[in-house]
Amino acid sequence: MVTPLPLSVGAVTIATARPGMLARFYSTLLGWPYRREEPPRPGAPADSGYALVCPPDGVEGMALNFEYDAHYRRPVWPSAPGAQASTQHLDVGVTDLDSAVDWAVECGATLADPQPSDRFRVMIDPEGHPFCLCR
Repeated sequence: MVTPLPLSVGAVTIATARPGMLARFYSTLLGWPYRREEPPRPGAPADSGYALVCPPDGVEGMALNFEYDAHYRRPVWPSAPGAQASTQHLDVGVTDLDSAVDWAVECGATLADPQPSDRFRVMIDPEGHPFCLCR
């Protein structure tokens, strides 16, 4: 079967309890502009809403959407029976793995345990989503 028309992925949407906070984390980590946010809906928690981070002008890449999920449960990594598992993660390319880990920690990430490889580092963002720093 052939795709009937050109398709492309323009964004990844990440569920979270605190969209604005998590978008600011990734904006700082990646050096990408914090493009916009939408306020909480009437009656929703103050930290809810929506936020968007995009690559800088002239840089190719997918946007990151951060969407409030009223039933968000922090995932565990590695996965464990009965616990909320992460269903996807971001791979972030880096040239200096050690410096990138230091920067991610300074931004608010934590280094995951265990580390399955010496070619990349699994990090945990402030809401519990794993992401990898990859050489």
